[in-house]
Amino acid sequence: MPTADPGPAVGAPPAAGPRPAAGAPPAAGPRPADRTAPGGPPTATYRVQVRPGFDLGATAALADYLADLGASHLYTSPLLTAAPGSAHCYDVVDHRRVGPEIGGEAGRRQLAAALRDHGLRLLVDIVPNHAGVAVPAANPAWWDVLRAGRESPYATWFDIDWSRGRLLLPVLADQPDALDDLKIVDGELRYHEHRFPIADGTGPDGAPDTPGTAHRVHDRQHYELVSWRRGDAELTYRRFFAVSELAGLRVEDPAVFAATHAEILRWVAVGDVDGIRVDHPDGLRDPAGYLARLRAAAPHAWLLIEKILEPGEELPAWPVDGTTGYDALAEVTDLFVDPAGEAAFTTLDTRLTGRATSWPELTHAGRLAAATELLATELRRLARLAPDLPDAGPALAELAANYPVYRSYPPDGLRHLATARAEAGRRRPDLAATLDTLTARLRDPGDELAARFPQFSGAVMAKGVEDTAYYRWTRFVALNEVGGDPARFGRPVADFHTAAARRQERFPLGMTTLSTHDTKRGEDVRARLAVLAEMPGTWSAAVDRWTAAAPLPDPAFAHLLWQTVAGAWPIERERLHAYVEKAAREAATSTNWTSPDVDFERTLHAVVDRIYDDPALRADVTDLVDTITPAGWSNALGQKLVQLTMPGVPDVYQGTELWQNSLVDPDNRRPVDFAARRDLLARVDAGRQPDVDATGAAKLLVVARTLRLRRDRPDLFTGYRPVAADGPAADHVVAYDRGGAVAVATRLPLGLTRLGGWDHTFLPSSRSVVDTFTGRVYSESRIAVAELLDRYPVALLTPAETPARPLVRP
Repeated sequence: MPTADPGPAVGAPPAAGPRPAAGAPPAAGPRPADRTAPGGPPTATYRVQVRPGFDLGATAALADYLADLGASHLYTSPLLTAAPGSAHCYDVVDHRRVGPEIGGEAGRRQLAAALRDHGLRLLVDIVPNHAGVAVPAANPAWWDVLRAGRESPYATWFDIDWSRGRLLLPVLADQPDALDDLKIVDGELRYHEHRFPIADGTGPDGAPDTPGTAHRVHDRQHYELVSWRRGDAELTYRRFFAVSELAGLRVEDPAVFAATHAEILRWVAVGDVDGIRVDHPDGLRDPAGYLARLRAAAPHAWLLIEKILEPGEELPAWPVDGTTGYDALAEVTDLFVDPAGEAAFTTLDTRLTGRATSWPELTHAGRLAAATELLATELRRLARLAPDLPDAGPALAELAANYPVYRSYPPDGLRHLATARAEAGRRRPDLAATLDTLTARLRDPGDELAARFPQFSGAVMAKGVEDTAYYRWTRFVALNEVGGDPARFGRPVADFHTAAARRQERFPLGMTTLSTHDTKRGEDVRARLAVLAEMPGTWSAAVDRWTAAAPLPDPAFAHLLWQTVAGAWPIERERLHAYVEKAAREAATSTNWTSPDVDFERTLHAVVDRIYDDPALRADVTDLVDTITPAGWSNALGQKLVQLTMPGVPDVYQGTELWQNSLVDPDNRRPVDFAARRDLLARVDAGRQPDVDATGAAKLLVVARTLRLRRDRPDLFTGYRPVAADGPAADHVVAYDRGGAVAVATRLPLGLTRLGGWDHTFLPSSRSVVDTFTGRVYSESRIAVAELLDRYPVALLTPAETPARPLVRP
């Protein structure tokens, strides 16, 4: 069977890996300090997207730079073998080895050695929920399932509904004669570039090129090739969201867990990996059981999960160290958005669209459409578990569309189910009896329906809200971010302090972040957009001028376009074209992925071109951006300092130590100029105190000095206490004491300017302190904020005996 590297025969059972005792109990919460891996607790990570264009060797070459920057850990995307040519590596096809396209095992060892040489450790991303099946020949386990069907030793790896008969593969063109292009080549079925195995004893009876032979052979296989359009409605295996090329894995089976985790756990055992980041745990059948098994297999690992928490939702008491930080992202973003701008932006949105938009109604519509259309095949599988209820499908869809969180975790989370039942009944009283019956079953953790429904509700939330509603409700898109709540227009500083103190208490080793490979727009784009909340009248007038100059027959999407331009300008033309096409198809109001509206998209691209080609329009855009950019830089530095110093372990996404105007993926995976960053860091370390300007050197200063302080003086970051400013501009400063290190950041800078500046605003101080960024010493009991923040809009104060510039690690 085809495989990229030598290894066990495809037909052989998977090799056993480390396996915990069955039923190993989960820890009661975050790991105690005495379980920290050698090297001490993590202090900061730097995320690198390892990929064929930037492999393990290139990543290893960054080790000295990351150490100089102040990181304790390199944080990588998945390293196991991904589908050929994968740009992200989340489509793992072979769990036994490192991807050859990114350097293989030799590259991994090179990386491990480089990290050790520079005192760094590794946090690695893993993908337990699904595997890549777009190229069957690249995935030995999937290939064998296609060849042998239920008799394959890998048949239990995948969440396949074998009761439906043959395994459906949605790869054909949507044409009635598509199978006429099927051929037999080298003992395989070939459909254009797609290759499929032929089961033993089912090959051609005569010459393989005889007309009709390939059809007859196909009819004898364990799989059936069907139109790509049938995937969303008829698929016979669980997918990642609505992506048929990613097949769900059954890691709840201890043997599957062992086989798919053996290599990762080997890296942990030999000390090459210190931390594990678990991708998409909400897709798993039993997240709690999985995490307990993973913790038992890696008891000292730093363990993070990509769990998206809705506002107010708490992470269950799982044996993990925290989330990957989307909750922290929302808390920080809200600090820098002026709530006073909400009414004006709501009025503008209503005027542009001609209707008042209800966020709850919009998200309900998006989720219901996701449940009944994009995820129809998953819905039908659930409905088949309740054959006595003819309305099971609509009722389950309504429950999922009203779920207040991504999913609940039996036996806990019943209050979320009760909320969904009440709202579903309000919307669909005709389904009351069916809803009651289903709800009773969903309360029973032993019911198969109760085990599968949470996997479905999480996918419904992701597709209906993140990937649809976030592109439809464009009132103020800085808030339309993973883990955020677009209906919540900023929050008081006191709310941030409460959340930060809670984080310090429960998950001090959880990650914090501002940008990831999944965020809808980069941190600096959001920071600049936040300025608009302070000048809604100016923005409204600009939108009127621009829409008149370049009209688009979808006013809601037009507002998204113009906000994107304001946040990311100047941006290369081809990048903006790629973004608006993806965003419009995600919104699925004027065009979509499955049936693109050619006329609308032609008009959309014409609008983009006009921004660049119409001198007056381009000048107008540039003038407004020039007006808001300095305040955007202030916000960007403020939110970065807060994220780097708040409770938790901060992550710096690749390249964001300088200004970056990235948008949604794949735009945020563009190559990073690390040579320029090395050079600029060296100049900053040589004594240059940079201006806050377009070079981004001021941001690099803040990042490097803060990360080094966290690495070299962790004793200064062991607590959390708000520090209240006093004076007329007190509302424009956020400050807190982490146990010796005091972070100070400016918020709402335009309002501060209108107020006349800091005037007689002071911060209390009980000892002599030094600002890590400027080296200035302050010995007064009341520090004038005007003096403290006259150079930069942020400050990081430490006891005066602390070196102002922590030394670079040798």
